Amino acid sequence: MCDNYEKRGFGAIALRSLRQIVHRPIYWLGIFILPLFIMFLLCDMMQEGLPIKVPAAIVDKDGSSLSREISNNLAGMQMVDVADTYDSYTGARHAMQKGEIYGFFMIPEDFQRDLLSGRKPVITFYTNMTYFVPASLLFKTFKASALYTKAGVTMTVLESVGASAIQVTPLLLPVNVSERGIGNPWLNYGIYLCNSFIPCTLQLMIMLITCFSLGQEIKYGTSRKLLGMADGSILKALTAKLLPQTVIWTVIAIFMESWLFKWNHFPMHGSWFWMTLSEMMFVLACQGFALFIFGIFPNLRLSLSVSALLGILSFSIAAFSFPVESMYGAIEIFSYILPIRYNFLIYIDQALNGREIFYSRIWYVAYIIFMLVPFLLIPRVKKAMQKGVYVP
Repeated sequence: MCDNYEKRGFGAIALRSLRQIVHRPIYWLGIFILPLFIMFLLCDMMQEGLPIKVPAAIVDKDGSSLSREISNNLAGMQMVDVADTYDSYTGARHAMQKGEIYGFFMIPEDFQRDLLSGRKPVITFYTNMTYFVPASLLFKTFKASALYTKAGVTMTVLESVGASAIQVTPLLLPVNVSERGIGNPWLNYGIYLCNSFIPCTLQLMIMLITCFSLGQEIKYGTSRKLLGMADGSILKALTAKLLPQTVIWTVIAIFMESWLFKWNHFPMHGSWFWMTLSEMMFVLACQGFALFIFGIFPNLRLSLSVSALLGILSFSIAAFSFPVESMYGAIEIFSYILPIRYNFLIYIDQALNGREIFYSRIWYVAYIIFMLVPFLLIPRVKKAMQKGVYVP
């Protein structure tokens, strides 16, 4: 079978793979354009660290001096941009439904009179949780404003009956709280989101391109030629086929690391060596995971579908936005079968917390497991390539 091919060997296969990358636009799109576009887009969006001046509104049904004071205090807060004021709940609701504001703060009728007479008026605030981040920040600001209002009124009432400020303060604030953000004291969302979503995008594209490059060999009937060039060795064929991609992905991963930590000055409290090693092993782990998927489904359509599904779900089940400990047990398991989970844990340990490598060693071992698992299905991949029959 292999005598019909003049050019054989590891170098010939690698050169053939490199030519495919150069000449097919889909490789340029998946390897270069999409990952880098997402990286630059996220970094630009998160340049300020946190969304500030979220559009909101106030519904003041009272119109008293106290309600105006509350409105002025709310408008002066950093996170809120009071875009408008309304006289009714209906008007504010319509504005929120149109997307003009993300929430509104409503002061009820007779608020000041009820408060000073000992009754308990209710301050209500609404946020549009469809837009999770700005709505959450708005909710936090609204809640803080309501608590400050309650404390201020309580202090005024107690002082009016003869209590001094020194006596009142311990009653309102019996415990002083000192908040210290470890690893990210600026509370910068960009530091967290960019270093999780960008590698996750890279994982998705590595898996898709790996499965695509192997699946197309079977689809277009060139898999037997590939084996012939490798003298029948499936290990040589796969290694030479994927090596150019590995080199390119590694360069892109290290470039992303440099862009985030050097150019954007994200905190790096640990070792550059271990973080760079993590990025290199992460690329190999993603390729190994994709090869494992292809071994289970040696079909272009099925392997791409499974890779896309797992890659997209990684943004949720890798615990970027929801802690693993709070997940259902059946879902929690899936978070540990994804390479991005270990990349994220190493980032937290090494870059943010600057821990000794001893405490992160198990995550590097997980990378190695991802690299070795595909060997269990190598015979199945070879059989599919020898058969060379594409099943839609």
